[in-house]
Amino acid sequence: MSRHFIRSNASGRSGFSRRSFLIGLSSLLASCSASDFDVTQQGYGETVDRAHRIPAVDFTEFDRSLLRSTVRYASPYRPGTVVVDVANRRLYLVGKNGSAIRYAVGVGREEALNFRGSAVIGRKSEWPSWTPTATMIERIPRYARYAGGMPGGLGNPLGARALYLYRDGQDTYFRIHGTNEPNSIGKAVSSGCIRLLNQDIVDLYKRVPLGAPVMVLQ
Repeated sequence: MSRHFIRSNASGRSGFSRRSFLIGLSSLLASCSASDFDVTQQGYGETVDRAHRIPAVDFTEFDRSLLRSTVRYASPYRPGTVVVDVANRRLYLVGKNGSAIRYAVGVGREEALNFRGSAVIGRKSEWPSWTPTATMIERIPRYARYAGGMPGGLGNPLGARALYLYRDGQDTYFRIHGTNEPNSIGKAVSSGCIRLLNQDIVDLYKRVPLGAPVMVLQ
């Protein structure tokens, strides 16, 4: 057998060399390339939703650690509660027996910091329209063209779905929504509230009913 793979130590025993280990590790990592990842099976493939074609997530540029997953999650919140952890850019849908579905989110540098505490989902919308605030228009002048509202679609900043947070029956203007910028997930972004991949907001939208409790942690 080749000396690159077997060596003898002082006691006469044979074992793998460090070089062979590294070669094998490199081969293993190469076999786990992005091209081998089945985005369709994982729910992140291309899909048509309400006549809108949502593109597949490009995993050559997207960190897979940001994918939704079921995790252990000890919290005082009852099952069905949506917990938004702004600082850590994660959202949890609390399940039973100390579990939760974890989603990665992008957070607006200003809007996402303007709300904390409890609320409920008071409205849900598929492919929602979007109207920029006066502050957004001042900061990003090109948004002025949408002062009267932008129809829902792939170019809309709210993405495929939006969940509207209410408190005491009033709209808080805090939103959990999709995005047309998937690379912004896991980051602090220029504007918006709490954004998820379109595939993830569609998944979350199906799971949470109107009136579901929400807790925003800053």
